[in-house]
Amino acid sequence: MNIGLIAHDSKKKLMQNFCIAYRGILSKHTLYATGTTGRLVEEVTNLNVHKYLAGHLGGGQQLASQIEHNEMDLVFFLRDPFTPKSHEPDVNDVVKLCDSYNIPLATNLATAELLIKALDRGDLEWREIYR
Repeated sequence: MNIGLIAHDSKKKLMQNFCIAYRGILSKHTLYATGTTGRLVEEVTNLNVHKYLAGHLGGGQQLASQIEHNEMDLVFFLRDPFTPKSHEPDVNDVVKLCDSYNIPLATNLATAELLIKALDRGDLEWREIYR
């Protein structure tokens, strides 16, 4: 499955820790991330991550394009709802597109852990048929 990883600056360490904890599961899938998040995840996990541009340079738009073309199966977007970003419309597009195209989306650690465990159990295999 194709998995998208995005994290606001204040959540990047949390994303790294999440990916370390679930490295075994993530290693079975194809990972895509905005530039800085992807680099940081690769550094601590040795997972192969296809990196887009940094979020503020259009990486969110690149990931959104993959969602629009039904090429993304799951998105982990650890966001900071209290610190507005100058490129906020771009990241909000990812949320809207996941809703529009029925892509499972986690925007916090609790939901991310539920979805990663569901992925490991095979609960998201319907995405293979849907795609």
